[in-house]
This record gives sequence, structure tokens and C-alpha cells, in this order.
Amino acid sequence: MRWAVAETGEGGARLCPLDQDGRPAGAVVCESSLAEAVRSRPEVERWVWRSTAEIYRQLLAAGVWVERCYDVEAAEALLIGHEEGQSGQARSLAAAWARLRNLPVPPDAPARAAETQPSLFESGPVPLPPGTDEFTALLEVYAGQVARTAKTEYPERMRLLLAAESAGMLVATEMSRAGIPWRVDVHRELLDRVLGERISGGMQPRRMVELADEVSRAFGQGVRVRPDLPNDIIKAFARAGISLSSTRKWELQEIDHPAVAPLLAYKSLYRLYTAHGWSWLEQWVHNGRFRPEYVPGGTVTGRWTTNGGGALQIPKVIRQAIRADPGWCLVVADADQMEPRVLAAISRDPGLMEVAGRGEDMYADLAVRAFGGDRAQAKVALLGAIYGQTSGDALTHMAELRRRYPAAVAYVDDAASAGEQGRLVRTWFGRTCTPAASADLADHEEEYSGGYGTPRARARGRFTRNFVVQGSAADWTLLVLAGLRHAMSRAGLRAELVFFQHDEVIVHCPAAEAATVAAAIATAAETAGRAAFGPTPVRFPFTTAVVECYGDAK
Repeated sequence: MRWAVAETGEGGARLCPLDQDGRPAGAVVCESSLAEAVRSRPEVERWVWRSTAEIYRQLLAAGVWVERCYDVEAAEALLIGHEEGQSGQARSLAAAWARLRNLPVPPDAPARAAETQPSLFESGPVPLPPGTDEFTALLEVYAGQVARTAKTEYPERMRLLLAAESAGMLVATEMSRAGIPWRVDVHRELLDRVLGERISGGMQPRRMVELADEVSRAFGQGVRVRPDLPNDIIKAFARAGISLSSTRKWELQEIDHPAVAPLLAYKSLYRLYTAHGWSWLEQWVHNGRFRPEYVPGGTVTGRWTTNGGGALQIPKVIRQAIRADPGWCLVVADADQMEPRVLAAISRDPGLMEVAGRGEDMYADLAVRAFGGDRAQAKVALLGAIYGQTSGDALTHMAELRRRYPAAVAYVDDAASAGEQGRLVRTWFGRTCTPAASADLADHEEEYSGGYGTPRARARGRFTRNFVVQGSAADWTLLVLAGLRHAMSRAGLRAELVFFQHDEVIVHCPAAEAATVAAAIATAAETAGRAAFGPTPVRFPFTTAVVECYGDAK
């Protein structure tokens, strides 16, 4: 049973049941509050609403937990990309309603600046035209989306993707509310030890000042070089007779000069100081929790991003500050060789599926079969096929990989060819990479004309080669999250999902629940594999660690 629900201007809510075509299947009901409307109907299997990020925040604040939802705005983003091959199109309810009626489509509201701490209510939704009833618009848009989904190439896969994306929205909202357990005292001790004490007057920490002085001295007496300014560094090396095109780590490591070692050390500390230093700690960690604002589907591949806080780039040294509450623990789970396993499942290559269905270490098994037992060679070859590495060792071993696993290599080759030709490329579920998106995100450093066979086209091809695998993996992980969330709720656990990054998930739970959570993760992974890819021999194992401190998990 599905019900649509929308807020009214007076703080209340309007709602009604829906039939399988997304149309009203009963009378419209009015309730005094959104929370009461949802709380009083536990029999509803899925709530259809405008935006999870806005509506579910309010429900959680009122103590109302929702098992399943359908996020109209998230669905619109996926459907418009699938249908029209256009990335970055407006996704709001107002935009979807205008699109349905062939009216001018209003732009989405500007994104909140990533540097600011999120608040409960940042801004209202994009307004509908005057006189347009929001609940009526919601019903019309949802029914239209149901019809549009049925017309996609693989409707069942698209329905699963829409459900998974909506589930991800629920998880993201809950994780932002729960927060990552964070020890401020440990974080400060780490900063003091690594960066040195702060110097009054707004200067950088002591150790960074020392390294900056060491860099300057390496270029000669009386020379002053700012190591945080790339142009300063490039000019200083030029005066020393060394030409640099950038100050990237790999380029600096090729140079024999006394300034290199302190400069690399400075750059490492500078990243820590600016991204997760004292200012970050004061801005983002409150009451023992770091609460990032997750953005599901923030990239074209479906991988998540965050709006500020750098939650997906936490340095290893800072992970020591992520510690469970007393009596609790962190269950940290990493998907093992996720993308190669997904490639096996979506390509239906018999040989690669067999490898992905055997031991825990897919690369080791592959090495025994095709690379004389050399695991490193097997890994280079398989990742080279996925990421489009066409030189060095990857090229050397590609012929063997192609001979043994032709369907798998052909799958990514076809995706690369489609990208080069500017065609649409889709994940197994139907998430779409448009030509514009692949051009924007492809790994190119110069401007090209962009025609077929040009360097920029080949760059698009390298991106779409990986997109079909990485995107399908991102879609699969959404199903894992949904299954894990459901299992923990069904078991009545106090455990809470607190972190998710690509192929890693962290659950914060009482120590007594750790074994149950670990088992639930394994079950969710295998169930997601069957739901996503049907019956295959491919296994999707996780490596799980039960720790008090995140830094001890790896």
C-alpha cells in the first residue's frame, strides 16, 4: 500500500492512498500535522512525497521513523537523465510539474554553500505557479513518473533503482541526524602532536612554520618562499634551473633537491590543517558528533558526496578520533573487490563469474588461473580493463584477460566506444551517463574539439568504460544499505548507521549487537546481489572489523 503525503501551509498535511498506476485510490484526508499523519498509519508500506531531505528531517525530529518512501525529486533526476540524455536538469516538484505540462521549467534553488554547517530548515522548496495546489501537483507528477518508468528499456530495473535511490535518501537523512561519534579531545591531541602548538597572531602551527622556513633555506640564504603558493614554488625551482609544470606530489618526487622533502611534508600538514584542523573541529563537531550532510547520487555515477565537512576524505591520522561510545563499538565493513565482482555480474562472463563466486580474494584466484600465480599482475590487468589503462603492465596483460574473459572485456569496451561516439551509457539499473556529463568528468587537461576519435572523445570513453561498472556498483550498494537498515530495524537493534563511503559502511552499536550487525551486513550484500543481478554465482563478501576506534579497523 502506497500513500502520497504533502504538507499544507498551516503546518498540517494532506494524504491519500494510491493505486498501482500512481493515481488516487481513495479520499484525500487532512491531518493536523505531518508527523501525526505518518505516525498514525503504520500499515502504509511506502510513502510518496516531494523530498526526503526536507520532509524526513521533520519526521525524525518528531520521533517518526519511516520504513520506505518514494522521493519524487530524486526520481525526476534519474528519469529525466534516462529519457532526454541531459545531465544537471532541474529536479524539483515544480520543475517536474512544469515538464509534465510543457511549461517553462524553473531552475532548482541554488545549493547551500558547502562551507557552512547545515541547519534543519535552510530554504523552502522551489515554488509552484500561483494557484497551483502542491498536493495535486504531487499526485500528477507521481502518476506521470510511474508511466514514464514503465516505458524505460528495463522497467523492473528502473523501478528497483528508484526504490534504491529513495532508500538511500532515508539512510542519508538518518546518518546526518545520528552523526559519527567523535572525540574532540583526541582530535585536539592529534593536531597538537602532528602540527605542533598554535602560534598567536593568526600564524600557522609551529611545525608548519618550521617546514616553511626549511623550504626557504633550501633555495639559498635570504630567499623567502611561500610553500602554500604553487607559483612561488615553481619560480623558486626555475631559479634553481629546474622546470616544473605543477607542484603535484608525483612531479616533485622526481626532483633531486633539498627543498623537496620539507615541501612534501609541508603540503601533507597543510591539507590536514586546512581540511580537518582546529577550525574544522569547532565548526563541524558538536556534542560528540560529526554530522555531515550527505548528498546521495551527488556524482553522475551515483556515488555520494557531502555538502561540506569533508566526511568522505577523513585522513587516516584523524580516524583515531572516531570512537564508539562507552559500551558500544564500531562495525566497519568493506566490500571486497566490489567493482570486479560487479563487472562479472553485469557482463555475464561465465569465466569471470566463476572466479567471483569462489574465494574471498578474487585477484588471487584470477592470478592462479591466468597470470602464473602473480596476484599483482592479475589486479593490474582487471583494474586496467575497468579504468581504461592502456599502457605499461595493464596493456601487457590485457590480451590474456581478453582471451580468457571475452564477455567481460567486451562489456567495458562497448561502453568506452559508446562514450567516444557521444552516445548515452547506462548502468545495469538504468542510471544514465550523458555525453555532457562524461565530457565534464573525463580525465582531460586540455581543450579539444570533442569529435569522435579526438583525445577528448577518448577521455569520454575512458570515463564511460568505468561508469558502467562504478555506477552499477553504486546502485548495488544502495540495495545493501536498504537491506541492512531494514534488518536492523526488524531485529529491534539499537544499532545505527553512521557512515557510508562508496564501498565502506560503519555501524555504531552496543557491543552485544556487533555479531548480529556483522551477519546482517553479509546477508544484505548477498541479497542485494540477487535482487540486482538475478541468479549468478557471483559472491559479494565484506571484510568486517569490530573495533572501538575507526583508526584500528585498517
